[in-house]
Amino acid sequence: MYNGPKRKNQRLKNFDYSSDRGYFITICTKDRENYFGEIIDGKMILNDYGKIAENSFLDLPNHYKNCILDEYIFMPNHFHCILFIENAPVGTGLKPVPTNDDVNTTNDGATKNHGLSEIIRGFKTFSSRNIHNSKEDFEFAWQRSFFDVIIRNEEHLQKTRQYIQENPLKWEQDKNNLSNLK
Repeated sequence: MYNGPKRKNQRLKNFDYSSDRGYFITICTKDRENYFGEIIDGKMILNDYGKIAENSFLDLPNHYKNCILDEYIFMPNHFHCILFIENAPVGTGLKPVPTNDDVNTTNDGATKNHGLSEIIRGFKTFSSRNIHNSKEDFEFAWQRSFFDVIIRNEEHLQKTRQYIQENPLKWEQDKNNLSNLK
């Protein structure tokens, strides 16, 4: 039986995280270990593992048809992105012909609306598997869960994009920078 501290659920109660919205996501590596590269002259330089994680992220729309990627940045030990969930409108009355390859449809042929947690879980799984497959005995893991902020409006979206773009410039002051925690 687990006797450690109870983790606080980061998600809003009674909110549909598969609804058409934009989300600002932050995911940290386990113990905030630097796995993805380094900041040089205010720019993030991805190493091989960072490139693998980036490719796994960019591949998400191939697995989740309602996932639209926006601004993102991989930092040495964490990742920020904006993603949108946009579900296809219903109403044509036509159902697609099911195929064995179509994992995004339900049994009745309707498109499945993947929620935010499912998409992030997929990203963490794909990127971890791809990183581990690239090198035997490599100890890589993501931190449990993730942080999200629901994008409220266009102004909030623009400020969040700016925050992501400027994140490498502020690495020395970043709360996720391990050298700031010592």
